[in-house]
Order: sequence, then structure tokens, then C-alpha cells
Amino acid sequence: MVIGLTGGIASGKSTAARRFGEWGAHVIDADKLGHRAYLKDSAAYHAVVAAFGDDVVGEDGEIDRRVLGGKVFGNPEKLQQLTDIVWPAIRDMAATEIAGVRAAEPGRVIVLEAAVLIEAGWQDLVDEIWVTVVDREVAIERATARDGSDRTAVEARINAQLTNEARISAADRVIDNSGSAAALEEQLADLWQQIGANA
Repeated sequence: MVIGLTGGIASGKSTAARRFGEWGAHVIDADKLGHRAYLKDSAAYHAVVAAFGDDVVGEDGEIDRRVLGGKVFGNPEKLQQLTDIVWPAIRDMAATEIAGVRAAEPGRVIVLEAAVLIEAGWQDLVDEIWVTVVDREVAIERATARDGSDRTAVEARINAQLTNEARISAADRVIDNSGSAAALEEQLADLWQQIGANA
């Protein structure tokens, strides 16, 4: 079974992925694949440099994501141009890894942890979509405490995401992390048992 795990900022998505990994799932972190997509001499690397200019390349020859981020921040067209390059590269790596695990360990649960799973249209890679949600105010409190960001910056990031309602409408199962850590743990264990896995 392949689970697509997605959710917004401070929703508990990474905590859930980590727990499922501890219980035996093979976890694929789309963020880590995203870093690999930018590596020097990859197809995405060359496409990004061609699209955004040589100045996005740092002294080490790798893409400077801070410089690149500055070019796309607040510019929907540029951001779309970037995601059109990077998202397919991430998808290809995820699909390859899923196929490899399925071949080597057919019975193993696979979790694809991806914040942009729905936006990128990767639903066909997974059997079910599990969404972590959290109340907006709780997300703001947690994100400011965790990252040291100010409230305005966190709100801007939340506003740029899909809404909880949009995620829930696409979900097979919803994990509400607005409560305590213990409440989250209980939901995760219950879901894990429902799919026939043993925590």
C-alpha cells in the first residue's frame, strides 16, 4: 500500500511520517527528493539555470536556493515556471523509489510525505491520501515557536497554501492535530491498525 501523506505548516505531517517509519513503513520524503532534484548536472539543474540565469549558481557550482527563492518569491508566474521544472523531477524520483520498494518488499507500506502532493497532481502515485490538519491559530502558534518566525511571515506562508478544506476534500483519511501530542499518537496508531499494519 502506498500512502500519500500531506498537510500544511505545523500540521504534524513530519511527526506522522516519522512515526509510521518507526512502525515499519518505508518513508519517501519529497523535500529530500527536491534537494536532490537541484543537484549539479541533473536535468532539473540545467533547466533551472537556463530559465533563471547563471547567477542562481553559487561558488560551489550548486544552485543557491536562497538566490533562486528571491527570484520567485511573490511572483506567481516565476514560481509556476520553477515548479513546472522541479515537480516532475521529484515525481520521477518518487515513482522510481516506490517501484523499487514494491519489487523488493511487496508487502511493505510506503509513505510518500509531500506537502505539495495535491497541488502537484501526484495522486496517481498513491493508493490513499492521508491529510494532517490543524486549526489556523494553532498552526501559527506552533510555527512561530518552532521556527522563530514572526506571525506575519507564518500567516503569509499559510495563505499561500491550499486550505484545510481543499485538502480534506481530496483526502481518504484525515488526521486532526489541533489537540495534544497524545491525541495525535492515538489517531496515528488507530490508522496504522486499520490498514492491517502492526504498530
